[in-house]
Amino acid sequence: MARLRNKAAVASGIRVGVAVPLALLVTGCGALGSALSSAASSPGTSSPATSSAIAASTSGPVAGPGPQATYRVQPQPAPGTCHYVVLSASAGDYLPDPRCTPGATNPRVTQADLASTICKSGYTASIRPPASITGREKKASEAAYGFTGKASTTEYDHLISLELGGDPNSALNLWPEPNKARAAGVNNPKDRVEDKLKSLICNAVHKKAYLPLAKAQYLIATNWTTAIATAESELVS
Repeated sequence: MARLRNKAAVASGIRVGVAVPLALLVTGCGALGSALSSAASSPGTSSPATSSAIAASTSGPVAGPGPQATYRVQPQPAPGTCHYVVLSASAGDYLPDPRCTPGATNPRVTQADLASTICKSGYTASIRPPASITGREKKASEAAYGFTGKASTTEYDHLISLELGGDPNSALNLWPEPNKARAAGVNNPKDRVEDKLKSLICNAVHKKAYLPLAKAQYLIATNWTTAIATAESELVS
């Protein structure tokens, strides 16, 4: 929300984590300690993110289990153990706790099969978990993040979206994303970033200058607010 092809990985200089302790989903994310607690606040208030909190998010996404024939409710971190990094509450610029939500990728999506997966109409709908599953997960995830905002404007969001090859139901790729202060619904600023990155990825199918899949996944997972600006300087001809 990893399938790296050698060419893309070398071109972007990405190193993607390959394991996250399973105990994380049981014990939560308290290990971040003061680095994140000083950067986090409940939705509706704004505090600057510390450099150490941002640095903790740069290790990148992990490989998820991928689409399942039958989805099951996934365990979430313990209540109160995950903390938002708040860049601008009024603008809706929140980052998830990188220890709780580093992002997880769908191993069935690779640079070689873009045309038959994320760049094919209808693909994401075919792998999306049902609301009966994600609705229950969202409540537990909100408790993990200590979320106190409006649930009606908060998306249970894939950090690496399905259209960018994110894992459909890994708890490491889903988080309750707060919206900008006066939002009327769940649409949020990150949606535009996802659409732009998908377009740049799928340029590869059309033989245009493109953004490697793995690079796009890394950018959206580590700091979606700067992803487009960085992506435009990372295109491959």
